[in-house]
Amino acid sequence: MQQWIDPLTLSRVKDMPLVAKTVAEGVLHGLHTSVQKGSGVEFSQYRSYEPGDELGKVDWKLFARSDKYFVREAERESDTQIWLMLDTSLSMLQQSATSKAQNGWHKLDYARYFLATIAYIAQQQGDAVGVIGLSDERIDILPCGTGQQHWHKLMLTLSQLTVGKQFPNKARLTESLGNIHPQGLIFLLSDFMQQETEILDFIQPLNYGQNEVVAMQLVCDDEINFPYKGAIRVENPETKEQRLVSSSEVKAQYLAAYAQHQATLKSRLEQHNIALFRANIDEPLDKSVHAYLASRSGRK
Repeated sequence: MQQWIDPLTLSRVKDMPLVAKTVAEGVLHGLHTSVQKGSGVEFSQYRSYEPGDELGKVDWKLFARSDKYFVREAERESDTQIWLMLDTSLSMLQQSATSKAQNGWHKLDYARYFLATIAYIAQQQGDAVGVIGLSDERIDILPCGTGQQHWHKLMLTLSQLTVGKQFPNKARLTESLGNIHPQGLIFLLSDFMQQETEILDFIQPLNYGQNEVVAMQLVCDDEINFPYKGAIRVENPETKEQRLVSSSEVKAQYLAAYAQHQATLKSRLEQHNIALFRANIDEPLDKSVHAYLASRSGRK
């Protein structure tokens, strides 16, 4: 049975490259019997070592556990571009009661480490990876590149991303991104609070030609289950508008509205052939990465 890394343990390790590498290698070993063919973020199969194989391809960590020599066998020579896009609007600072008490992680933290793990996998197989952070106050861009040095630049970019107020409007995006036309495998991580506004207008046109677009929605237990009791004050994280409500009176209405929001989001993305994956920040990071890669394998 897969042993997931406790989120509390991860929260104590502030070294993003170390966490990404640890999570990625653990997940990949759990998926070593699977092989994917396609574009980007693949994982390869293992086979027994044969005379003449390069020693550099031997998985020594797997040898330490099994006392057998295995070679990681690539399915392809990869020249895929992978763009990691992150919504850095204010709502991404949302925490659940669980995450606040246990590890202090909010959605933006979780997204950063998720993307760092994906970037490590991509870097290991030679894919070119770039990052774009998106808010109305600031758009950060690290162009696609390969190699260990570039991966560390990418880690630094992810760790230094700061939030703005909202997702940028079309004019701001056009001004900042200019002639950048992301191609290849494109991830966009967001809470998708802006479902009817700029964020879907931004992601839908990206799915053209040979591109593959993946929308990853960050959720938490509190918004899924609405566990609140008594009178509560609710606040729109981006407009700061507040309302005092009775939890018992609004719970059914909220859960119905949330379910409708999720169904509409999925439907709108499916209309443009964009896959939707949800990651819960109250679940271990490696569990979410494993679930994504497994679902990707299933689609292939």
